[in-house]
Amino acid sequence: MVLRGKNVIVAISGSIAAYKSAILVRQLIKSGARVRVVMSESSKDFVSPLTLSTLSKYPVYSDFNSNKETGEWINHVELGLWADAMVVAPATANTLSKMRSGESDNFLIAAYLSARCPVFFAPAMDLDMYNHQSTRENIDWLVANGNIFIAPGNGELASGLVGEGRMAEPEEIVSSLERFFQRNLPLSGKKVLITAGPTREKIDPVRFISNRSTGKMGFALAEEALRKGAQVTVVCGPNSIVNSDSIERINVVSAQEMFDQVWAKYSWADVVIMTAAVADYRPASISDQKIKKTGGPLEIKFVRTVDILGELGKSKQKQLLIGFAVESENELENAKSKLKRKNLDLIVLNSLNDSGAAFEGDTNKVSIIDKNNKIEHKQLKSKVEVAADIIDKIVTLL
Repeated sequence: MVLRGKNVIVAISGSIAAYKSAILVRQLIKSGARVRVVMSESSKDFVSPLTLSTLSKYPVYSDFNSNKETGEWINHVELGLWADAMVVAPATANTLSKMRSGESDNFLIAAYLSARCPVFFAPAMDLDMYNHQSTRENIDWLVANGNIFIAPGNGELASGLVGEGRMAEPEEIVSSLERFFQRNLPLSGKKVLITAGPTREKIDPVRFISNRSTGKMGFALAEEALRKGAQVTVVCGPNSIVNSDSIERINVVSAQEMFDQVWAKYSWADVVIMTAAVADYRPASISDQKIKKTGGPLEIKFVRTVDILGELGKSKQKQLLIGFAVESENELENAKSKLKRKNLDLIVLNSLNDSGAAFEGDTNKVSIIDKNNKIEHKQLKSKVEVAADIIDKIVTLL
C-alpha cells in the first residue's frame, strides 16, 4: 500500500535475469504502483516487450523514435520527470559502467540521466564479473552519488558457478522500495490496532443477535493507516470485505472473542481505534438445540457483554485510544460523556439522524471530539475520505 499511486520506471538491461523483471512489474502493479518499462535492445533477447507491455498496460520504451518515418520521438526527459522511482533490474556490468560514465548511447541511460527521482539498481552478472574491481568501483561510485544499491543474492549462477551475482528476487526489490517510501510517512514505525464490523451473540445453533454494521469504516481506516506507513492489525466481526494483504486480519464472532483478541494485542499497539459495533447484551444461556416454535411468547434473558472500550480505557498507558459513538438523541452530550467515562483521546460521533451516515452505506458524516471537548464537524463524505480525516487528526495528536 505504500506504493499505491507511485510512478515507477522499471529499466531492464541485457541479462538472463530479465525474466524476473516480468514478475517485478506484476508485483509492483499489485502493490498499487503505476509502471512504465524501459528496455535495452539486448534485454529483448531474454524477455518479450509484448509480455511487459501486457503486464504494465503501457507500451515498452526502448528507442528514441516511436516512428522513424515521421520523426516522432519518445521524450525521455518527460519520462524521467514522471517517475517517483526508477529501478534498474537487472543492472548488468555494462549498464552500471554507463550509469557511472553517463555514456548515453541508449534510451535506458538517457532516461536514467533525466530522472530526478530516487534510482534503485539491482546488479545481475556472473561471480567473477561482480567481484571485479571495476564493477565494485562503479557500484561504490553510484551509491556515493545517491543511487540505492539492492545487493545481489548468493547462489547458483547461469554459468554454473555458485556465489554472489544473482539479481535480488522481485519481492526483495519491492520491499526495498516500500521501506524507502515508508520511512518518511507520518505513521512510519507506529502500530495501529482497529476493530471493525458487528459481533454476533448466539441464541441457539441457527440464530443469533447482531446489528447492521458492515465493517466498511473500520477497514477504510485500516487502509488509510497503512498508506500513512503504519503496521496495522484489524480484529473484525463477520463481514465480506477483502482487505490488503499487508493488513493483519483476526476474525472473531462474539464480543468476548473480540475482547480476548484486542486485549492480547493491546500492549503492542501505539494507536487503538474501536470502530466495531459490539453487542451490549448477549443471551444469558445458549440453547444446544434449535428453539422450536410454541403457541406462546418466547422470553430470552440477556446479560451485559464485556465493555471492551471501558476496559481498554482503564488500562491505557502509551496508547492513543479512539472510540466511536452512534447516537440518535442528545448526540454531542452522549458522545462527550462517553469520551470522559472511557478515558478516550478522541471520539468520533455518528448521528442516526443524518442522512447518508452511520451503517451500511459508503458515506458518513462525523464530528470528531478531543479530550479538551474541541469539536470538528465534518461534511458528508465517502468513508474513505472520512478515514483520511480521522487518521490525519491522529497524526497531529502523535
